[in-house]
Amino acid sequence: MSRLILFNKPWGVLTQFTDADGRPTLKDYLPVPGVYAAGRLDRDSEGLLLLTDDGALIRRLTDPRAETWKTYWAQVEGEPSEPALERLRAGVLLNDGPTRPARARRIAEPPLWPRDPPIRYRAHIPTAWLEIDIHEGRNRQVRRMTAAVGLPTLRLVRVAVGDWRLDDLAPGAWREVTPPAGRRGPPPRRRHDRRPE
Repeated sequence: MSRLILFNKPWGVLTQFTDADGRPTLKDYLPVPGVYAAGRLDRDSEGLLLLTDDGALIRRLTDPRAETWKTYWAQVEGEPSEPALERLRAGVLLNDGPTRPARARRIAEPPLWPRDPPIRYRAHIPTAWLEIDIHEGRNRQVRRMTAAVGLPTLRLVRVAVGDWRLDDLAPGAWREVTPPAGRRGPPPRRRHDRRPE
């Protein structure tokens, strides 16, 4: 039976189990041997990370052709206009090519935990929250998309991957869930941890 772990990655934690510079890693939070992250979250992003020992599930969750939707809540600097949201929905041209169309809408400030450290606050610059769904996994994609439409991201929290949601999982906490039925694949080949790009 394969294992599937849902983990709420805090800000500042690397999505790997070792770090030569002594920064916080998954090892500081997850005493579960033999699982690997299905995708990554940047060090300065927070939220849902899935870990499993099922190589086929990892491939299914991370292959862009599988089109697994991932939902993010992004606190952005500025006032989102409908044309900016339409650009996100249509796909944004980034330096590594156009993104696929996303789902994007403005939302009320979500009931999240305080971030440590808090985001930079500037009284004369408004902020807003967006919910953005993508089914790609490019490096820092959501941040680059919002910046491309003039809305730099200040805080980014992933709240869902496919059918799995963060719900009430506290930062640094994890829970084991039943993995989806299907053919189990071999565990991923062991490799040296890489720093996020």
